[in-house]
Amino acid sequence: MRLVLCANPASGAGSAGPKQLAATLRAHGADVEERHIDELDGAGGTLARGADRLVVAGGDGSIGPAAAEAAAAAVPLAVVPVGTANDFARALGLPDDPDEACALAADLGAAIRPLDLADAGGQPFVNAASAGLAPVAAQAAKPLKGALGPLAYAVGALRAAVAARPLAVRVEVDGREVFDGRTWQLVVANTGAFGGGSQTGSADPGDGLLDVAVVPAGPRLGLARRALAMRAGRLAAQDDVVHARGAQVVVHGVDLELNVDGEIHDLDRPARFGVRARALGVVVPS
Repeated sequence: MRLVLCANPASGAGSAGPKQLAATLRAHGADVEERHIDELDGAGGTLARGADRLVVAGGDGSIGPAAAEAAAAAVPLAVVPVGTANDFARALGLPDDPDEACALAADLGAAIRPLDLADAGGQPFVNAASAGLAPVAAQAAKPLKGALGPLAYAVGALRAAVAARPLAVRVEVDGREVFDGRTWQLVVANTGAFGGGSQTGSADPGDGLLDVAVVPAGPRLGLARRALAMRAGRLAAQDDVVHARGAQVVVHGVDLELNVDGEIHDLDRPARFGVRARALGVVVPS
């Protein structure tokens, strides 16, 4: 099996570096071509074309560009989660141990699960794009990841809950206005996993639709209830949360900084989101 390995040496911690991961894949019988994660930008399928699989080793922010490359090259994507949150791996039930993930990537008998590929203003993503509290929390968590690991996201969320202000937005889903007002958090989801263990609880990454959850502004003390709901995967089920599904989402607002799969992006206004139904095949356990 010929694998193209794109590894992010800056992701996560520990000894699972690109060279060791390549050696582990070869130990499982694969022919491995090593490429840097930065080579995914604008590759348009040329990086993975002719391979049996594209393997991405990194955090959640590395998976979207790798997914776009795999989709363009029409090859399955295998994920070795070596980031801090690893929300995508958690959502799909992928091994969180690098050695086990390499074994799965090189397994000819592994299943291939078709998944949608989402887009935020030209930025591919697989989990979620969030505005409001999420970017503030991500910025607060960033310097803490090395010391706290996934716990950094909880600390960042707590700091955001204390300091952030509601965001004024207008949200359209497939041309229909679904929300116009102030929100604590807006999530446009594919798998719906984000924040090192949170989940909207309603997204299906294989239905060809984006899942939208909008948390209306309210008393700051009520954010504790929201946090518990996200951790339990019940956010979209809360009575006052606006929930909608659609193939096209447009968000109007002034301060639209977004957390897209753990990376902060400042998108054009209005922010536009789309999805390509079942554009991607992901290697998963049989």
